[in-house]
Formats: sequence, structure tokens, C-alpha cells
Amino acid sequence: MTFSGHALECRINAEDPVTFVPSPGTIRHFNAPGGPGVRMDTFAHEGCEISPYYDSMIGKLMTHGRDRKEAIARMRRSLEVTVVEGIKTNIPLHLRIMDDPDFQAGRLDTRFMDRFMPPKKAAPAAS
Repeated sequence: MTFSGHALECRINAEDPVTFVPSPGTIRHFNAPGGPGVRMDTFAHEGCEISPYYDSMIGKLMTHGRDRKEAIARMRRSLEVTVVEGIKTNIPLHLRIMDDPDFQAGRLDTRFMDRFMPPKKAAPAAS
């Protein structure tokens, strides 16, 4: 078996893209992306109830391209056309990651998210 190209996967979660707080509720409108090199595995549909009691993942979005640049371009487009209305999702976070120069260049390690989203500093105590 011969492998070629580059692939990416984004896990679409029902959560706030900044605080990561779960976002349970009902999906009012849903549209998954498609096209060459694009696949989405999901259970989601219009009227689907996202429970606060289970994993917040609502789907896995995968793209494949001849190289990293093409796979990222397909992922960006796929994220942009994915519609999940009624709950918050982490799609805006994935879009920001796709634009990050280190991510685009493949300069990644297990501390990428710590650098990408450093902890917010606490506000000074009121006197």
C-alpha cells in the first residue's frame, strides 16, 4: 500500500471556542461540507439534541490534499461552509488554528495549544 498527500482532522465539539465550556442544546440548522478530499463523520442533524451528560463531540471533519497546503485550504473551506446553528461550536477556534503560521508550516509539538492560547492573566484584585 502506498500513501501520498497530507490529511487533517478537526473534531467539531459543542463547546465555547474560547472557554471550552460545553454548549448543550438543540441544533436548529445543520449542513455538513463535502467535495473532493472532504469527509465528515457525524450523527448531527437538524433537531438533534446535544446532551450535557455525554462527550461534546458532534463530528469529525477530515480533509486530504496533495500536500499540507492543499489539505489546510480544503479544511478552511470546509470549516467555513459547515453550519451548526443553535449551539456554540469550536469551529471558530479551528479556523484560527488554520491561519496560524506555525500550524501551516507544521511546526507542532504537544505544547502548541499552550503557545497558541496562553492562559489569561488574572485581573488585579480590587482594593
